[in-house]
Amino acid sequence: MQAIRSILVVMEPNHAEGLALKRAKLIAGVTQSHLHLLVCDKKGDHSDYLRDLTGLLDSEGFKTSSQQAWHENLHQTIISVQQAEGCGLVIKQHFPDNPLKKALLTPDDWKLLRYCPAPVLMVKTDKPWAGSVILAAVDVGNADGEHRSLHTSIVSHGFDIAALAKAELHVISAHPTPMLSAADPTFQLKETIEARYRQQCKAFQTEYEIRDEHLHIAEGPADALIPHMAHQLKAGVTVIGTVARTGISGALIGNTAEVILDSLESDILVLKPDDIIAHLEELVAQR
Repeated sequence: MQAIRSILVVMEPNHAEGLALKRAKLIAGVTQSHLHLLVCDKKGDHSDYLRDLTGLLDSEGFKTSSQQAWHENLHQTIISVQQAEGCGLVIKQHFPDNPLKKALLTPDDWKLLRYCPAPVLMVKTDKPWAGSVILAAVDVGNADGEHRSLHTSIVSHGFDIAALAKAELHVISAHPTPMLSAADPTFQLKETIEARYRQQCKAFQTEYEIRDEHLHIAEGPADALIPHMAHQLKAGVTVIGTVARTGISGALIGNTAEVILDSLESDILVLKPDDIIAHLEELVAQR
């Protein structure tokens, strides 16, 4: 995170708590990043609000700029500004949709997580990061090149946040429940899979220097285990990756990061592998 030169902070003038800005100030205070404040609104005039806010931040020693914009919808507005300003991180406060609306329409925050080329930090709580646990969620069982690259990014960002917040990094990997397979019954035996998984975990620990007591291996679905572990550890931030693929329609397929967004009791930082980032940047350029 030290390499982030500019942070896009999505501001909500109607929500006085300003949780996204609080996290942005914490990160920028360490990384010296520029803060670009964005209000997404095509109707009202928020120039006074933004001027007062940037003036206050400037007096506190932050480097700032601001704008109000609107391009078709919320997530496209944020992504267009992120690309135009070259921001290396997007920070937005998450407001849960009601279940009925979510069943009928894909929530805006899900779309932002799917389509934004930059890492996205969704802020859900005002509890301090300092002295808390930073939880990095990985999939040790997948060791292909794309997942390895993503694991490196997840753990690296986790260590960076832990350092700036004076917190501890813990890692969780969800162990898939064994399924019996007629084609390969020996390999699918529970003991065989668990032994192989433990070997992979040992290699992961060695590579990323994760202590035994900070590595949590659990059997079951990731979308249930990650929020459970975040709750147990009282995590301040959960760092997760997405390797979502494009389907026939060109829309990215839903993934764990979206499913756990509402159930997590911590903030969530979502990262993507380089090939997905490149693909999403191409999509933005084509608009």
